[in-house]
Amino acid sequence: MSDDVLQNVSRETLDSLHQFEDLVLKWTKKINLISKGDAPHVWDRHIVDSVQVFDAAPVDGDWVDIGSGGGFPGIVAAIMAKHTTPDRQFTLVDSDQRKCAFLRTAARELDLNVVVHANRVDELDPLGAAVLSARALDDLNSLLGHAERHLSPEGTALFPKGASWEKEHQAAQKNWSYNLEVVRSKTNADATILKIKELTRV
Repeated sequence: MSDDVLQNVSRETLDSLHQFEDLVLKWTKKINLISKGDAPHVWDRHIVDSVQVFDAAPVDGDWVDIGSGGGFPGIVAAIMAKHTTPDRQFTLVDSDQRKCAFLRTAARELDLNVVVHANRVDELDPLGAAVLSARALDDLNSLLGHAERHLSPEGTALFPKGASWEKEHQAAQKNWSYNLEVVRSKTNADATILKIKELTRV
């Protein structure tokens, strides 16, 4: 199934994605980028999933990834954009200094247009992102609070979610109004990407 996601990806980009996979596995031995149980599955569970987030996004505009951790989807999105929209800026935010050191190393070694902030996302000045992403960071209601702060009024938020996304959506609607498009994962029947626009507080 991952072949369906990657069928239009250039050889150059695939090479960079494999370089990134190697970096993740190397650093995971020192810091907890992904769980040890996930290490054999980093390509399908993390990289291919992140490519799907990139594919669901608008084709241009500055991108902010919060709670970037091991670089999913932020570094992967920057790799995907490198050869098609090289001027596109990616800003990655994580409060863990060691993970930020990894993200900076990956951006440098892969020559990506990436800036890394070692901060809590709620302590940063508003970033005015055209695209805001977050993977496995928080529930939808909390993520929308971050989006309200850092997403431009015309921007798009992308939040990968699992089987419980409908419950999170129902809970979030008590506080937020938004346009929602549900993008189904091509690799996991339970997974979706919530694509959100026109966010306002109720």
